[in-house]
Amino acid sequence: MTSKDGRVLARENELRVLRALHRFGWLRTRDLAVLVWQRWAAKPSSDGPNLRRLLPTAAGLRMAQRTLRRLRDARQVLSSLAPDGSTLYALAEAGARCLQSIGVAATSGKDLLRQFSSSHFRHRCIANEIAIAAIVGGFRASTDRETAQGHWLGGASGIAGKRPDALLRSSELMWWVEVERSRKNAKDYAKLLAWLDEVLLDATQASGPQLLGKNLFLAKVVFICTPAFRNKLLKELSAIGWQKKILAELFVFETSLYTFMDINFS
Repeated sequence: MTSKDGRVLARENELRVLRALHRFGWLRTRDLAVLVWQRWAAKPSSDGPNLRRLLPTAAGLRMAQRTLRRLRDARQVLSSLAPDGSTLYALAEAGARCLQSIGVAATSGKDLLRQFSSSHFRHRCIANEIAIAAIVGGFRASTDRETAQGHWLGGASGIAGKRPDALLRSSELMWWVEVERSRKNAKDYAKLLAWLDEVLLDATQASGPQLLGKNLFLAKVVFICTPAFRNKLLKELSAIGWQKKILAELFVFETSLYTFMDINFS
């Protein structure tokens, strides 16, 4: 490989990192190592998306570190220390301008690094890792950042007034991902119950589901949550009349991969 080929490859890697930061808002080195330096599946699995966090390779981590170093030297990315001690990266003004020059409507992520709490960090970490695993697995994904901005199929208003933490797609099938703490304030919990009731009604109507529009079907609503949250939610949905069989068909509860306290997958 000539030196020119190396420079071209390095620039391609830099653009892929900048695009990833645009889509996700902020990411850690390990996230970028998986997303940019792991081979994506040609097509998604018929079994649905993998919910487990993918681990970066040693080579991927080295490439991510080198690329981020170059981008920092060029002042195209910003960095900040996260609550768990990891380093977060986001677009700087120069990085946003670089993407704008190739037609991407990017903006600086400096405010994203200033305005988040520990709970928000834990929440977005898991949403990002699920979206990244899905993308590498051949699925299309709308990230937490994109849905918050209204840049997804549900737009700013959402689906029945709600936006997911990640939306994963395979052709006409969709997996709606919710990352939930065990403690949720009463108002937000009541809204969630009402939304789930509407989703269940739509999924079980004789004429077929209409909520997502034409030729789009909800495969599962996926909850990343604690066992306590799962048990409470199923109990209250049963109390308003929903049968366990229907709940089992539409909902997936993942309670073992993630701990909200430590931000770790098992």
